[in-house]
Amino acid sequence: MGVAGNIRGVRLRRGLALSVAGLTAVPALVLATGGQAQAASCTASTGPYQKQVEKYLKRPVDGRQSAADCKAIRSFQSTYGVTPAIGYAGPVTWRTMKTLTAQKAAGKNPNKDKKCPTDKGRIACVDLTRQLSWIQDGSKLKFGPVPVRTGRNGYETRTGSKKIYWRHINHVSSIYHVSMPYSQFFDGGQAFHAVGVKMWNPPGSHGCVNMRTADAKSYWKLLRNGDDVHVYGRKPGT
Repeated sequence: MGVAGNIRGVRLRRGLALSVAGLTAVPALVLATGGQAQAASCTASTGPYQKQVEKYLKRPVDGRQSAADCKAIRSFQSTYGVTPAIGYAGPVTWRTMKTLTAQKAAGKNPNKDKKCPTDKGRIACVDLTRQLSWIQDGSKLKFGPVPVRTGRNGYETRTGSKKIYWRHINHVSSIYHVSMPYSQFFDGGQAFHAVGVKMWNPPGSHGCVNMRTADAKSYWKLLRNGDDVHVYGRKPGT
């Protein structure tokens, strides 16, 4: 075999090794049975947060993936927009569960820790840590709290005190070319606006505070140019 043949052989062996390595890095999948190859339906792999996820879902906590575990995890993932919805108890699924727990605990007193200043009159508060937003007027809660979807890693929603400076009900992004209904801009290109995905859908926005359509409509009715916005905390996973 010549030099060219040796090089081709080395490349072939290296390619096969990389292919095998890539396969081992992906959770094993249980395929739907049938005469032909079917789309993957569920993972057989035990995730790194298996016990925590089992406990959250009120499953038997044994730390081992089962068909019933996978079904329950996939149902949760589908409900909250966690992708890929293959029933794997990974970090994104567990992070979502912890965020939901914190959101539920906020109840009707989201500013109990007084991290959002409420001595300015009408203010929209955004807690990145709990992925929550609400509107207060002094000590009175006017709307919320509601779940939001803020900036992903590398596109974080900027923290600090700001003001709404421009509102556009039918805005379309000139950067990402997507619809941004009920946009209320408070920091450069960052705005409150409605989206068509679930608030827990990873990895997050490009910096805006995404909202469910009904919540974005309520914010549109309650807020005006010049109203205060305060963003604090840190989004999990960033």
